[in-house]
Amino acid sequence: MFNRSHSYRLLRVVLVRGLSLRERTLVRGANGHVRSNAVVLSATVIVIACITSALPSQAEEARSQATRETATPLASLLQGDAPQSLADLKAIQTHVQNLIQQVLPTTVAVQVGLAQGSGVIISAEGFVLTAAHVTGEPGRTARLVLQDGTVVSGTTLGVYRTLDAGLIKINQTQPAREWQYATMGDSNNVAPGQWCLAAGHPGGFQADRPPVVRLGRVLSLNDNSTITTDCTLIGGDSGGPLFGMDGKVIGVNSRIGNPLTVNLHVPVNTFRTEWDRLARSDSWGHTPGRDPFIGVQGGPESNDATIHRVFPGTPAADAGLKPGDLVLRFSGRRVADFTTLQSYVSDEEPGNRVTVVIQRDERTLELQLVIGARNN
Repeated sequence: MFNRSHSYRLLRVVLVRGLSLRERTLVRGANGHVRSNAVVLSATVIVIACITSALPSQAEEARSQATRETATPLASLLQGDAPQSLADLKAIQTHVQNLIQQVLPTTVAVQVGLAQGSGVIISAEGFVLTAAHVTGEPGRTARLVLQDGTVVSGTTLGVYRTLDAGLIKINQTQPAREWQYATMGDSNNVAPGQWCLAAGHPGGFQADRPPVVRLGRVLSLNDNSTITTDCTLIGGDSGGPLFGMDGKVIGVNSRIGNPLTVNLHVPVNTFRTEWDRLARSDSWGHTPGRDPFIGVQGGPESNDATIHRVFPGTPAADAGLKPGDLVLRFSGRRVADFTTLQSYVSDEEPGNRVTVVIQRDERTLELQLVIGARNN
């Protein structure tokens, strides 16, 4: 009978449907993007595995013979149960191959300015989920390449930088076209151990191959803000889809981990929860790793946004805020309490200049404040 580690080594694969896969030697730049030098590996399906060490011995083969005729239910295998027989392995392989045929046409290459990434079409009207660091900001022209090489234009919509969620809308064509799309799943149902597929265009669109697909497992779901998997990503995969084994989008590729087999994805429910703001081209949040702050503290018993303490040498001190000031508005939005103020600060990118309206004694004052970056 196969044990879990042997089975996993057999199934830890990179699936490529097409003529070639260009594996990359990674060079990470100062801006976090990954450049690469190509080494071409021709294959239709490349299995990266220690097959020799994973094969059962004759004794193990004999013990598993009795279970070969009764396969483990496929649903259990896809949820992470260890395969117990060759029949189980073949069932997973067949399911994955069929799934690739279904999802690849919805995966697109994305270019916005000099940034290259990927995306996934999730509606017949042409809405495309991607990463915020791919789109950059709302209102930019995007160049999208479909699986068959067709090039279409789009416009970047909203960006939620904190969780790296971005949205693009394919521009209307004449005559109007309905786009083949993937269905958004429910990332709240994601659990460690589940199999998943990450798709994208590493290195950008290449005419001699379709989108590249990697099979892996979910490692963790962190506070509904990040899905971690062992689906290997490289430069150009950012913004591409992470599919569950039902073919629904459960996340969007976000950041390359260290090591490369630990990678981060935006949960798809982030897009669902923030859809209205993304669709109306709002831009908010901060780049991961650059936490914004202003340097004030509220009172422990306060029910409003009265400042209890201003830390010296901080943006709040530089702007002239003082203890006892009541914050009424921050960057044009009404502030109900100190928790609301903290939320508004977190929506800003360090370096942004915002207007703060305060009440000091009997006067209403308007101050200019530059958002700072907290040292992590």
